[in-house]
Amino acid sequence: MNIFAIETSCDETSAAIVKDGIDVQSLTISSQIKIHSEFFGVVPELASRAHTENINWVLGETIKKAGFTFKDFEKKIDAVAWTAGPGLAGALLVGAVAAKSLASVFKKPSVSVNHLEGHLYSAFINQDDQDGGKKNIKIKFPFLGMIISGGHTEMIAVEDFGKYKILGQTRDDAAGEAFDKAAKMLGLFYPGGPIIDKKAQKGRADYIFFTRPYLKDSYDFSFSGIKTALLNYLKKNPLKNEKELNNICASFRQAIAETLCFKAFKAAKDYKIKNIALGGGVCANSLIRKMFLETAAKNNIKVFMPNLLYSADNAAMIGSAAYYKIKKIGFCKDSITMSPNLKLESWSNK
Repeated sequence: MNIFAIETSCDETSAAIVKDGIDVQSLTISSQIKIHSEFFGVVPELASRAHTENINWVLGETIKKAGFTFKDFEKKIDAVAWTAGPGLAGALLVGAVAAKSLASVFKKPSVSVNHLEGHLYSAFINQDDQDGGKKNIKIKFPFLGMIISGGHTEMIAVEDFGKYKILGQTRDDAAGEAFDKAAKMLGLFYPGGPIIDKKAQKGRADYIFFTRPYLKDSYDFSFSGIKTALLNYLKKNPLKNEKELNNICASFRQAIAETLCFKAFKAAKDYKIKNIALGGGVCANSLIRKMFLETAAKNNIKVFMPNLLYSADNAAMIGSAAYYKIKKIGFCKDSITMSPNLKLESWSNK
């Protein structure tokens, strides 16, 4: 089954063609980083405008990469998937209109997808193996889904496709948001996660001990304290040189990575879950990936991570999630309308 998917929840205009939930036939991502970098965060109005300007090119480029034209759309594509939320209202609207227009013109089913479900299943997408081929990632249920991004930090027990139990979520700043704000304090660039990760690789993680907000009575997360600790440190200790900057980045990264890892493996132990799947842009962080893999090996747990290309927002993950939704409940009229505050809820009783 070939699904044409569209993702426009925030600042990435993306479209993809995904076969059977795992094989990405074509993927196009138009980034808005340059637009929002001077504001050190996504400006909703600018994001919506950029989506409007880019959507037609993205759709056409995705078809072109797949080796056919819109004249072949009806016979090449089985369904059109789109992100219904959560996200920015204006941005979501652009993707919704584009998807429903394609579905109407070419008489194809329209499948709405929760953006968070895309991240949950991003590790299912085929990845390159060491020989340059493809390996089929099969994650057994139940698994613990860790969504770590700029806007979300959530831990979900996934019992089956469409069956979810939210164990924990952020009470304030998401992990990616904490990295962005830290980067701004340190005079670095937006987005903050990648640049802090790069600087941290040259620094000492034990240079400063930032608080670890484990919240041991809960599976929730809270990263505002780490951000405030960094702010207070910089007020008392202005940056002196590049070496100190690298050390601070390493210490800050260590605190966030340890917190995420501790919470995830505690939940896995408590719920007797043997599989963990990461998703979201922050799971591209080199220390987080390393720490999860090393901790998993010590605890007889398997950790699955998406290819770096599928970690951040992209349409391939939406196409993958749509396929599993169709496979589980078939084609049916969309029960989800576009919603900026859409929550992740179970939709399958099977």
